[in-house]
Amino acid sequence: MSTAHQEHTVPEDVHHKGPEVKEGKRVELGMQYGDYVNNQASSAPTPLSSTSDDEEEEEEDEEAVTVVFSYVKSRLSSREFSGWEEARGQEALSYGSGVDSSSTTSSASPVPNSYDALEGGSYPDMLSSSASSPAPDPAPEPDAVPAPAAAVPQPSKAPKPFGYGYPALQPGYQNAAAPPSSGAPPTGPAYSGFQQCAQQYPGLNQLSTGLGGLSLQSSPQPESLRPVNLTQERNVLPMTPVWAPVPNLNLELRKLNCSPDSFRCTLTNIPQTQALLNKAKLPLGLLLHPFRDLTLPFLLQRLHFTSQQLPVITSNTIVRCRSCRTYINPFVSFIDQRRWKCNLCYRVNDVPEEFMYNPLTRSYGEPHKRPEVQNSTVEFIASSDYMLRPPQPAVYLFVLDVSHNAVEAGYLTILCQSLLENLDKLPGDSRTRIGFMTFDSTIHFYNLQEGLSQPQMLIVSDIDDVFLPIPDSLLVNLYESKELIKDLLNALPTMFTNTRETHSALGPALQAAFKLMSPTGGRVSVFQTQLPSLGAGLLQSREDPNQRSSTKVVQHLGPATDFYKKLALDCSGQQTAVDLFLLSSQYSDLASLACMSKYSAGCVYYYPSFHYTHNPSQAEKLQKDLKRYLTRKIGFEAVMRIRCTKGLSMHTFHGNFFVRSTDLLSLANINPDAGFAVQLSIEESLTDTSLVCFQTALLYTSSKGERRIRVHTLCLPVVSSLPDVYAGVDVQAAICLLANMAVDRSVSSSLSDARDALVNAVVDSLSAYGSAVSSLQHSALIAPSSLKLFPLYVLALLKQKAFRTGTSTRLDDRVYAMCQIKCQPLVHLMKMIHPNLYRIDRLTDEGAIHVNDRVFYIWVGKSCDNNFIEDVLGYPNFASIPQKMTHLPELNTLSSERARSFITWLRDNRPLSPILHVVKDESPAKTEFFQHLIEDRTEAAFSYYEFLLHVQRQI
Repeated sequence: MSTAHQEHTVPEDVHHKGPEVKEGKRVELGMQYGDYVNNQASSAPTPLSSTSDDEEEEEEDEEAVTVVFSYVKSRLSSREFSGWEEARGQEALSYGSGVDSSSTTSSASPVPNSYDALEGGSYPDMLSSSASSPAPDPAPEPDAVPAPAAAVPQPSKAPKPFGYGYPALQPGYQNAAAPPSSGAPPTGPAYSGFQQCAQQYPGLNQLSTGLGGLSLQSSPQPESLRPVNLTQERNVLPMTPVWAPVPNLNLELRKLNCSPDSFRCTLTNIPQTQALLNKAKLPLGLLLHPFRDLTLPFLLQRLHFTSQQLPVITSNTIVRCRSCRTYINPFVSFIDQRRWKCNLCYRVNDVPEEFMYNPLTRSYGEPHKRPEVQNSTVEFIASSDYMLRPPQPAVYLFVLDVSHNAVEAGYLTILCQSLLENLDKLPGDSRTRIGFMTFDSTIHFYNLQEGLSQPQMLIVSDIDDVFLPIPDSLLVNLYESKELIKDLLNALPTMFTNTRETHSALGPALQAAFKLMSPTGGRVSVFQTQLPSLGAGLLQSREDPNQRSSTKVVQHLGPATDFYKKLALDCSGQQTAVDLFLLSSQYSDLASLACMSKYSAGCVYYYPSFHYTHNPSQAEKLQKDLKRYLTRKIGFEAVMRIRCTKGLSMHTFHGNFFVRSTDLLSLANINPDAGFAVQLSIEESLTDTSLVCFQTALLYTSSKGERRIRVHTLCLPVVSSLPDVYAGVDVQAAICLLANMAVDRSVSSSLSDARDALVNAVVDSLSAYGSAVSSLQHSALIAPSSLKLFPLYVLALLKQKAFRTGTSTRLDDRVYAMCQIKCQPLVHLMKMIHPNLYRIDRLTDEGAIHVNDRVFYIWVGKSCDNNFIEDVLGYPNFASIPQKMTHLPELNTLSSERARSFITWLRDNRPLSPILHVVKDESPAKTEFFQHLIEDRTEAAFSYYEFLLHVQRQI
């Protein structure tokens, strides 16, 4: 029906050879992969102690970007809402990106590659000797790293155990074979540590053997493999939240495993070979939320995913593998009290003397009870060994557009008021520094040095050769100059009231900001309201409003100039991130401007049609967003590296950062709302192991000036059969990874290619399942239960602003949606892809389910009960409800209290504040609301049933 879903004949992706087809060439999301170099730093001493609380402020995990719907009784058909009521996306995990929105190779760094040495270490056979690599042990290792296996699995070959048995040792180290997995937890305390665990499941050495040959096929068929006829069972949305699938591990390993809120894989059963992965036609990758606020939702605590608090460890010795630099974790093997085997490269390492002492239990000789080995998420206080320079102070620079357009929009009043209210809450210590710049056709600096009677404005009009008039007095100590800062913030909103300057010299202002921040690094917050029109980086309008509804080519999704990318890379090299707030009522070429944040590890905030008085809901949203932005936790001068079991490799990162030295991600700033993703491939057969592990290490400087390392470790089983691979699909993680890949395809190729590739992802996976696993008739569209939501989620993606065609979509709106896909954690991205719908005219005290989004819609149908309209909306009947309503009145009725409490609950625990819209039936605004009803047909897109028939025809 819709040409958007038809296949196109296009050249193959140069990075990836698609599956063979009978005619033409398939459009796919290239799942290409490259070599993975494993680097990380040397051990670091610090005083011995261990605490269980993070010393910095912990906030609830949240963010916003999905569209939450609440509907009030309407005449819409019951099928439209069937399955939507109380349906909920998942509270899961995170993601990330590379150089070009995704990075597939190493890139030249604007500064020397010193952080690579600091976070150094590699597999001996992958890198030549270097100063940062530890010297190899003179003694031969008992177990060599397994040689690359043949491409074809060898079922007869038993998995190689990781360690050796020492029967004379104490019970916690005895290397007895693991008993048959019964699923019952060990007796005794709920969880008494590794010693008890080791007696039944002594780490990976016996777990690997115990799990060898374990297949889901040998037991009754799991629910995840139950065949579902999608064309007959169309109401596939569950009435309960869609949680992350739990890996097929024993209970103790499940308890030890990393929370899916922090670390999640698209497949919870890892295929033994790349050939098996190719046969399944499923994406393999990780989604990360490494710096999230570690206060977990109650349900996650109840499911034993992880401890509620972040263990913060201060120790003279940070124990790491001498070969691959993996941090010691719950999935290593203790061969005896003095030696442990790495779970990533299998090297045997010595246990340092200090590690024999457990500061929590005050006991000696039980290294397996140390908090590092009891928790899959830990944070280390690092020493000077992990520093290239003394930890930087928190430095904040605000660069503000004060042209006529900006003053007319009125954002300065909101920003200055928010800063005044939150100055004392800015993360930092006594060294915190702050500065301000404003710009129109010239650049204005502000001297706030202590001792002045009032702020001094210094104007630089030469925008072709920008310089700093007084370099030492423009960034001042927040506490020493607080009164002058307050005076400036009180004066700024009216300072430019009568300006007639319409030009914007954004590029030169950013160049000046770079010069100002280079000595220290920090965060630059840029507020822009129009297209830059003067100096370096000036832009021209590229949008044709007549093409907004085009079903053909969507142009200009990429930047018009590389100025902002180059500037961002320079900033990244000086540990400076640039955050962009775009408050525009017209096209501003976000595709070009966003590069300043994408490559410097910054954030993009977008407020279309912003006006302080004409659009009060946007003004309120900015105010609430700024409160979160100014007060949330922040990390400076950060780097992140992801390691994985030998045989696996990663490539193509997604998120906002700069890729330095192949796999080292440079993050000038890191915040709790940033997500990342990475694609994986299987380079060597995994037949020698039954478990694989992934570890991410985030090295950063806290706002208090501490150098810290946050480490997450994830363990997953390896399987050798196709049904087991399908049984372990995490469909939400898979759709989020595919969304990231589709954004890259849209920019590098075309939007139509990306859309076709998304459809083909469904066609290929269901076709592979049908031909290799399902024994049911081929005339039906059959999916395993684990994939039953896959077609629905892909259809939802196709109707997203980022990928939709045939519906009027502003170019900046589309680009912003793509930016959000690339940098959001999974939990928030899923709410954006597939919003939730609730009925709110029959709320009970039990309330609702937590949801995130940028917009809340309350749909009011013509048949809505007048009692609800009067008790909740405050109007006597349907006709009297105004066309534009963005608040619920505070009425003294039970229904009003319930509705407002419900909306407040949905709004509260998220970083970006959603706007509320009350939408009447037959209102012009209903079109926007209906576009988010994924299962319904629109003029430009399939209904869910039509999409299923389209997929079935393709198969």
